[in-house]
Amino acid sequence: MTRNRLGRRQLLKAAAGAAGIMASSGCDDFSRSEWVRQMLGHTEAWTERVQRALTPANALAKEYEERDISAVFPPNGNTHPGTSDYVAKAEHDFVDWQIGVTGLIAKPATWSLAELRDMPSRTQITRHDCVEGWSAIGKWTGVPLGDLMHRVEPLPEARYVVFYCADIDGEGIPYYESVAMEDAYHPQTMLAYELNGRPLDIPHGAPIRLRIERQLGYKHAKYVMGLELVASLSSIGGGKGGYWEDQGYEWYAGI
Repeated sequence: MTRNRLGRRQLLKAAAGAAGIMASSGCDDFSRSEWVRQMLGHTEAWTERVQRALTPANALAKEYEERDISAVFPPNGNTHPGTSDYVAKAEHDFVDWQIGVTGLIAKPATWSLAELRDMPSRTQITRHDCVEGWSAIGKWTGVPLGDLMHRVEPLPEARYVVFYCADIDGEGIPYYESVAMEDAYHPQTMLAYELNGRPLDIPHGAPIRLRIERQLGYKHAKYVMGLELVASLSSIGGGKGGYWEDQGYEWYAGI
């Protein structure tokens, strides 16, 4: 999905407290008016509480068979960060790509792509549901995020994991995303480095992307290069917990 402003139908459905905006018909320009932001803020917490109450914490998204894998998996969102630093790393097959974890943790850590690949992995075949209305099934392999959390030992006050990414928009605003700690420990949440048995290509988020299978596609941050555990999201980016959320999308995009 290109980083345009929210479509009118998407905003109205979110403001009405709808559980998801997956059925939206598209994106057109819509002003970021204050009344919309206020309504989204009031309804989002309600939506999250209802969805979490109805779904057990470790309930799994449906997993599929090899025969179900889509012939084409669209590369949603940005298809290339375009920065000189990213281009240089891509030219060397990301051998010097590193992911650091900082913030409210007992043991700050940094890992290379090779080190992540050497860790115990998980493979899952799941469906990606995009807010634009399309879906695709792919096989993802990566490191369970919960395993990394156990390694860094979050402090009790940590409430969110923030993902900082290599891509920026046309105005130079960097992309970021965040999830609650309970979602970080979900068994299907991972930092993926393979799609359909092959290393991620650049359009799909190489070398590392987030997979959080019980939420809509805009939460699945690509080009992840750093994580931070925080107690509040208010001082990060626009304060709403993610690039898209700063523009009005719901922070909790459960499906």
